[in-house]
Amino acid sequence: MMEVRRRYLAVAVSCALLHNAVMIGCDWMGIHYVPASGVSFLVVVLWSYALHARFTFTQQVSTKSFLRYALGMATNFPVSIALMFLFCDLAGLAVPIAAPLSTVILFAWNFTASRWAIVGGATPLRST
Repeated sequence: MMEVRRRYLAVAVSCALLHNAVMIGCDWMGIHYVPASGVSFLVVVLWSYALHARFTFTQQVSTKSFLRYALGMATNFPVSIALMFLFCDLAGLAVPIAAPLSTVILFAWNFTASRWAIVGGATPLRST
């Protein structure tokens, strides 16, 4: 289990960096955080599913697990928007500060949802 956590952390860091790059890049282009969040969701879900399925949880990719994964990650979307609203609109923080704060807050949920979606009741391809 410790190895899975290490692999998850490596993938999660790459996803966090990708998400924040998209959010900050969109902000620099004058795109509001709501549509930027949609762009980030699409990009990061594709990236993270592929890495989590094959590297973190060592499972075969499948339409079923991808759809479960996308659904699990979609539950983050309204929470992420709410956090961005809280940080940007109410607290007055800039997107380059608010996006990483939101990412940290959602980290634990992402691990649980990812494992449920990809592994489910299946046996991993390799043991850890």
